[in-house]
Amino acid sequence: MIDEQIHKRINELSTEEETLYRDAASGRLAPAELERLQVIKLELDQSWDLLHQRDALRSAGMDPDQARPRPIDMVESYQQ
Repeated sequence: MIDEQIHKRINELSTEEETLYRDAASGRLAPAELERLQVIKLELDQSWDLLHQRDALRSAGMDPDQARPRPIDMVESYQQ
């Protein structure tokens, strides 16, 4: 996976997240949409983590394509 693909996915998720937040502000968010918003947050964290891994590998003179998405629970534990 190349950086441009990851950035594209981040942009898509961010756009969807913004739409859901706008709907939430107007009080029009269904339970399924609230759940989707939580999933988006996790996917964004995972995507950013993957980009950071790629940058770290590249900085160390290694192949950035060795980076792999980490499990959500691992990525989320970094924030605690």
